[in-house]
Amino acid sequence: MAQEPDATVAFSPQPERIPPILQRGLTSLTGKPTLAEAWRSLVSTQDTVGIKVFSAPGPTSGKRPPLLQTIVKSLLAAGQPPKQIVVRDKNLSDLRQAGFFELAERYGVRVAGAAEAGYDDKAQQYESALLGQLVWGDLEFGQKGEGIGRKSYVSKLVTQQMTKIINVTPLLNHNFAGVSGNLWGLALGSVDNTIRFENDPERLAMGVPEIIALPVLGDRVVLNIVDALICQYQGEEKTLLHYSAALNQLWFSTDPVALDVLSIQELDRQRKAANARAVKTNLELYQNASLLEIGVSDPRRIDVVRLP
Repeated sequence: MAQEPDATVAFSPQPERIPPILQRGLTSLTGKPTLAEAWRSLVSTQDTVGIKVFSAPGPTSGKRPPLLQTIVKSLLAAGQPPKQIVVRDKNLSDLRQAGFFELAERYGVRVAGAAEAGYDDKAQQYESALLGQLVWGDLEFGQKGEGIGRKSYVSKLVTQQMTKIINVTPLLNHNFAGVSGNLWGLALGSVDNTIRFENDPERLAMGVPEIIALPVLGDRVVLNIVDALICQYQGEEKTLLHYSAALNQLWFSTDPVALDVLSIQELDRQRKAANARAVKTNLELYQNASLLEIGVSDPRRIDVVRLP
């Protein structure tokens, strides 16, 4: 966890304050002396790097463009070809409204939506007994027959274009998953037929870890970053700054489960400090992820290094 005073002013990220946080955090995590060497230890110039963001809440409560700008500029400075950097989410419309098209045009990188790229019926799939309510855009939408609606297909954007994934998430609550975090965001942002999970904590707790466990998806993730510049502890996809606190931090880990568990703890602390309504989070999702060896869900086994 790295921090920089005044990285935000009136809940507005200050672009000039963010690069030092990124450099301190990533060099500390990787043990490399420079930011360029830190990136090279995670990705090569031959990789196509997908930066997964959560853009639906917009540029204030979702993944904030100033941090993405810093990440993109540092990757370019480390020698990553611009066309091999892809800022991605599930839907292009969310990316456009959050301001990522302007960022991509400025630096020559790509922007892509998992839904618009289509879904891959030749790659690994997630299948469960739970039938989904298929909608337009889902690969099996309009099909009839036994077993239709039991599979979630991974986007071709992941299976055919990405070789490495950098997962960047906001510190934002989620009413069922606890946090709109690394596991929830990557899983539901990479596959189709997700309505069957979205509004049911028990289904999320089973489906999300199993989707992340697909090698074609989870094995490509090399880094997880939590944008903790601002912590919004209520509101989910709505921007509610009166339920927010400026932490001016970035968190880094190769373990998405640990980051999500720490995020839920911080959201609880901020709610308590604000005398807001307490929320009881079902941690089964993260315990299941640990059982699948995706990461560590026991806070007592998470080693947190706090950098000044």
